[in-house]
Amino acid sequence: MKAEQIASGASAAESPDPRADARADMRVMRSLVIGIFILMTAAALYFARAFFMPVMLAFLLALTLTPIVRFLRKHGMPEVVSATLLVLLSLVIFAAAGYLLSGPVIDLINNSYSIGQQLTERLAPFRRPLERAMDLAHQLEALTETSQEPGVQRVAVAPSGMLSSAASNILEAGTSITIVFVLSLFLLASGTLFYEKIVQSFTSMTQKKRALRVVYDVEREISHYLLTVSLINVGLGTVIGLGLWGLGMPNPLVWGATAALLNFLPYVGALMTILLVAVIALISFDTIAYALLAPAFVLVCDIVEGQFVTPMVVGRRLEINAVAIFIAIAFWSWLWGFVGALMAVPLLVVIKVFCDHFESLSPVGNFLAAQQSMAIEEEPAENNHKS
Repeated sequence: MKAEQIASGASAAESPDPRADARADMRVMRSLVIGIFILMTAAALYFARAFFMPVMLAFLLALTLTPIVRFLRKHGMPEVVSATLLVLLSLVIFAAAGYLLSGPVIDLINNSYSIGQQLTERLAPFRRPLERAMDLAHQLEALTETSQEPGVQRVAVAPSGMLSSAASNILEAGTSITIVFVLSLFLLASGTLFYEKIVQSFTSMTQKKRALRVVYDVEREISHYLLTVSLINVGLGTVIGLGLWGLGMPNPLVWGATAALLNFLPYVGALMTILLVAVIALISFDTIAYALLAPAFVLVCDIVEGQFVTPMVVGRRLEINAVAIFIAIAFWSWLWGFVGALMAVPLLVVIKVFCDHFESLSPVGNFLAAQQSMAIEEEPAENNHKS
């Protein structure tokens, strides 16, 4: 009898638990559903970028201007009036910046070939070690051309429809800009309409209060971050533009605006600005030593802004780790090009703040954070075994 009980207990221990298997299957199915949802979302954002990109820009612009609208509402100005004035002011600033920068930028594009030639001549003493490799490449190219069959003719296909393509791009850009400013105007003028709709979707008072608290916290932190970073970038571009003007750089307004715009790309944007300024400085000044002052000045400004100004003003809590930033920039630039790269970090901050308000998503927010939440100490396996 005792042997039978032991055998039945062993068989029961070896038999799988149906409820545990069901829970494991549910976890696997949930992971698959989440993965499929992420892939479908990425595909929708890619193929419908003409719709999603201006809508996302409008939401970011509305979040940036929300603190100003709230401040003016507390001082008696209606939200419709303040939103209209702010959107019109943003549109005027955007149009004025485009008009002032269009001439110098077009000149730089038209003179890109001569700039490349001047840069090549300027860097000629440094490229002597590469001349042998370049000669070898030219020889290989010549061999490839002569190895073709004599009866075969090359056919060069000239690009057609360039004017229609340019007109289509201009029309698409104009439509996107119109959507951005009009939608941001409606978002700012709507006030608390969306918050009321969110609260009405819950039944219990506890859920209503929690949803309202989360929405207001997310909006306050994101709007504070976007507005502060935008003002910091404008200040950085102003300082860089004035400094380059003092050094005698051509088109300092262009480089100040470029620094302000590219600074929305942490690390990558500063590096791009330094390289662009270095190229123009090398072909603009007589000596290489003096030409290096311009990129060195930009580097110092970026270090001061990135290491002191932004952490002190924005705060350490909203900082994102460098790995997540590079991944986000690479993903959004592949998805939506340069505009997507500019929106990568603000969208990453939105995701982090949202994840910090939900316990189930806190691991994602902790992964995106720059600071280390907990210290991890590794002990040798031998010490653990001895203890």
